[in-house]
Amino acid sequence: MTMMLIALGIFIVLYLIISFELINKTVIALFGASLFLVLKVIGEEEAFRVIDWNVIFLLISMMIIVGITRKTGLFQYVAIKAAKLAKGEPVVILIFLIMITAVFSAFLDNVTTVLIIVPVTILIAVELNVSPIPFVISMAVASNIGGTATLIGDPPNIMIGSSAGLDFMQFLVTLGPPVLISLFLYISILYFHYRKKMRVSTERKARIMEFDEKKALENKPLLIKSLSVLSFVIAGFLLHGFLKLEASAIAMFGAAVLMLIAGINDVDELFRDIEWGTIFFFVGLFILVGGLVETGAIKLAAEYVLGLTKGNITTTSVLLIWVSGLFSALVDNIPYVATMIPLVKDIGLSLGNEAITPLWWSLAMGACLGGNGTLVGASANVVSAGISEKSGYKITFLTFTKFGFGFMVLTLAVTTVYTLVFLL
Repeated sequence: MTMMLIALGIFIVLYLIISFELINKTVIALFGASLFLVLKVIGEEEAFRVIDWNVIFLLISMMIIVGITRKTGLFQYVAIKAAKLAKGEPVVILIFLIMITAVFSAFLDNVTTVLIIVPVTILIAVELNVSPIPFVISMAVASNIGGTATLIGDPPNIMIGSSAGLDFMQFLVTLGPPVLISLFLYISILYFHYRKKMRVSTERKARIMEFDEKKALENKPLLIKSLSVLSFVIAGFLLHGFLKLEASAIAMFGAAVLMLIAGINDVDELFRDIEWGTIFFFVGLFILVGGLVETGAIKLAAEYVLGLTKGNITTTSVLLIWVSGLFSALVDNIPYVATMIPLVKDIGLSLGNEAITPLWWSLAMGACLGGNGTLVGASANVVSAGISEKSGYKITFLTFTKFGFGFMVLTLAVTTVYTLVFLL
């Protein structure tokens, strides 16, 4: 009991530091993991076992594929083409960019998507002489919505899918409908809010029409190779349940093939594009949560939740959606989900693994969509705000919260109804 309380106390302090970014999250996660090892909260061999290598290698492989594809200029081409198809109308451009961001975020990851799309979005908004801030926040929100739909769209989903044994098609079929409803609602709200506020001159529209999207395509042979491999990998994700291959194995094969056919000689340069800070953050986090499992803290929490809901799956699912949403709005959703996964597993020991399937979906929807509530709710929000600030357009915590919190509540309500009607 003493070791459990010590481990829990350390974890809570580190969790708060990570969530509010008081110290670099990777540094503090690795420090906490090593502290757990030194204090023998968890043994060295067990620490290695609790790291979810499926998540780690899936992230690394997709970062390699996206890093090579990014060099082709494909993503910038799509954004500029969309702006021209909208004929320079700001609200229509906003809607197109939201849809593009949501789709990219479903099949890439949402942080990578905003890194690519937000700079182009700011450029377009500046050319139109409208504030880029609503555009930037909209891209962050759209990335969180789109990322909810698939196994690979958002890191929490990757973690949940790996732990629960849920495949790509299960995510797409189950979470696709509420995501489409949420996206439709978001676009409708923005359209009616901004259709009269975003008025620009014909001259400004003409500037957008003068953009040459073809200039964005820097390497057409590499583009063909990248699209071929990316299509192959996505097809593999769709079929990975049937193929009986982990998503990480498919992504790793795709990354290796793309490096091979793209003629990558300077591997060190390519690997510099991998977000190693994120990778080692996950390693530290898995060990921290594994330590809590070892001490029995997670088991106690699971028993408390079961006592609170009396083992009723409907009540537990609804509670999990709202608790996950509100927690994820206030703190980073990755450490939150990492903590909740073993808790849901422990509930499964009492109720049965099949019975708790709705709980996995509730956790995924609550955590991913809850990230839209505040600036610190999701990594994509923080990254988008950082890019915006560097461009001279600061997005404050309050500005983002005014924009996102109400919509977060609406989407949590939508997912609650969806869960009650279709998943239980």
